[in-house]
Amino acid sequence: MPRNMLVGRLTMHRDGFGFVIPDAASLDANLKARLAGDVFIAPHATGSSMHGDRVLVEVGTIRPDGRAEGRIIRSLSRAHPTVVGIFHYGHRHNYVKPIDEKVTQEIVIPPGMERPSKNVAPPSSAAVVEASGPHIAGTAQSAHADPGRALPFSALQQRLGRKQVSGRLMRQVPVAYLVFDVLYAGGELLLERSLRERENILDALLAAPRKSQAAPRGAAGSQARFEFGDDVSRSSTQVIRSRVFQASTPPELDQLFEAAQARGNEGLMIKDPESVYTPGRRGKSWLKLKRELATLDVVVTAVEYGHGKRIGVLSDYTFAVRDGDKLVNIGKAYSGLTDIEIAEMTKWFLEHTIEDQGFRLLVEPKTVLEVAFNNMMRSDRHESGYALRFPRIVRLRPDKLPEEADTIERAKEIYEKQNKN
Repeated sequence: MPRNMLVGRLTMHRDGFGFVIPDAASLDANLKARLAGDVFIAPHATGSSMHGDRVLVEVGTIRPDGRAEGRIIRSLSRAHPTVVGIFHYGHRHNYVKPIDEKVTQEIVIPPGMERPSKNVAPPSSAAVVEASGPHIAGTAQSAHADPGRALPFSALQQRLGRKQVSGRLMRQVPVAYLVFDVLYAGGELLLERSLRERENILDALLAAPRKSQAAPRGAAGSQARFEFGDDVSRSSTQVIRSRVFQASTPPELDQLFEAAQARGNEGLMIKDPESVYTPGRRGKSWLKLKRELATLDVVVTAVEYGHGKRIGVLSDYTFAVRDGDKLVNIGKAYSGLTDIEIAEMTKWFLEHTIEDQGFRLLVEPKTVLEVAFNNMMRSDRHESGYALRFPRIVRLRPDKLPEEADTIERAKEIYEKQNKN
């Protein structure tokens, strides 16, 4: 292996960048001596690799402190293989022919695994290998006991990252698959069709009659079932058409936004009906409308070095609220401040460090921030017992002392009000 190459496991961040933890056996003496830990991978350098993949990395810049950046050459093994293609019934076996030209082999689907539910995949339909059928774009969402209302994201988190979900948990946190687009149907790639056209095709697909057959005993199990229509068992996942409304004035948008929040949704997606589907980017044709749940005045307790263009500055802030005469952490944010503000705060934090942990610094709790967030959850991650969803820094509060920051009682008040609504 070339001297600047290594092999390791990729951990992806929700913002698109990742870290690769090197396998010790793949490091030559030079890299082993210079690297201090994992290798940062910028979003543009991850390629087609996914979270958990074992990857080959070319190491680029290595800083004097041992922090490094690199790019992924290729995935050596997939953690969660998923292939999109065309489903076919064959004489000897059923198979999926991948749409992606990089995947050159057809994928054999064992008998009984082509559709482990009463709905049989139609021949020549698009398919995701784990669940055949028209290839649709959508999102999983936890369903509320009240019809039409979603559970908070914190409830859905209980089902994430599990290889097996118990029947009890499926009943406690049922999920529905909300479909909002279709990308491939009837032998045609639909990316260049307008949203208006794709919606008509999607509606027709969901309304079309489907053949039924009993699922073979011992097939993939209830966790792989997708059901269409109203006759849905508890252990199945219902496919639901995402709600679509039209609005042309700000008051109409306000009304739709309030209705969305009443259903337990975080906001709205505003889309141009004539827009094409552009993978990986929304542009101005698709706009996300959200409003913060609340803001808190918090105290910075720890800081971390950033990534990419912020690799040399302290841009990631862990912050706390007051609990009596002590501070308890409640979240972490890394967006909202300008480059100038981050540079100034980096200098201050370096001069007021309590403990240097390398990538992370514990600092004197004297800096107050105002942070906004969309949701608050119960969490064991922080000492406060709460965690903020999508926190972002609104502004620095040099006019406030740490003793004037918000309290744990205020956080509890916001959490209870949110769940009451």
